[in-house]
Amino acid sequence: MKRTILAALALGTALGGAASADEIIFAHGAAPGNPRDVAATAWAEAFSACTGGATTVNVAGAATMGDDVEMLTSATAGIIQVSANSQGAMAQIVPEIGLLGLPFLFKDLPSAWQVLDGEVGDMLDARAQQAGLKILGFWDNGIRHVSHISKNVPTPADISGMKIRTPPDQMTIDIFEALGAAPAPLAFAELPTALQSGVFDGQENPLTNIYSSKIHEITRFITLTGHKYESTPVVAGLGWWSGLDEATQKCALDATASAGETQRQLSKEGDDTLRPKMEAEGVTFVEGDREAYIAATASVYDKYAQTYPDLVAALKEAAGQ
Repeated sequence: MKRTILAALALGTALGGAASADEIIFAHGAAPGNPRDVAATAWAEAFSACTGGATTVNVAGAATMGDDVEMLTSATAGIIQVSANSQGAMAQIVPEIGLLGLPFLFKDLPSAWQVLDGEVGDMLDARAQQAGLKILGFWDNGIRHVSHISKNVPTPADISGMKIRTPPDQMTIDIFEALGAAPAPLAFAELPTALQSGVFDGQENPLTNIYSSKIHEITRFITLTGHKYESTPVVAGLGWWSGLDEATQKCALDATASAGETQRQLSKEGDDTLRPKMEAEGVTFVEGDREAYIAATASVYDKYAQTYPDLVAALKEAAGQ
């Protein structure tokens, strides 16, 4: 880890301290204006209001408390209390959550939300609690597309050999290895510098993340591959959660749900409206050959079905495949 737990603790103290029962930290890694950032502020306001002003929530955004993995570690250690985190980082703790990113699993965002808000979400929460985390709910991190510095990649052949940044998520790495690319994980906060320095040819993200972080100004060629979905699990440290009374726990769940409605709709609006904005700023879009990409990534299903046959089958059925 680039930031140690001690460094994170120092940051927590600077934000007001994590030890006080009436002052907590909600951490995330998104840029200002990103739907995750907007929703985190809404969560803080809703939770504080629900507790009658008894709790102040300090929102620590833009990875000021470390990257997603570090934030999860800090939550289990009680340094922070809540994090709007990432599917890839959570999959290192709860491997089953990575299956939500099977290639082309969900046809659209509402289909993914329906699955997450049902029995699948409850099962993932139960697994997370075994590892010291409580999943309060699932926000959205969009359906993902590929952006490149110098060209579009409408077919798998075009992506072969591409040096592409991925999140620290084995599923995403497996997808791009199946496509013949050269994927490597990197913290999102470090991505712009890595792209500008030529470490990568491109990256993959939903349009909302690409735009809010100005990645489209570096990678001006976007191929709408729609290759996978990612959620934003909102997690609390189990130690903090277990110490709350039932009413305060309900406040946390209700705040997650209400802020999540806003976050999800902002994410969907980004998918629907950002293309013309980015085109006006010089981005070239093309549609990916969906059927060719599906065929090229079929081996990813084979790999995970060997380990999680029942869950892969259940996810496909729930997603309408």
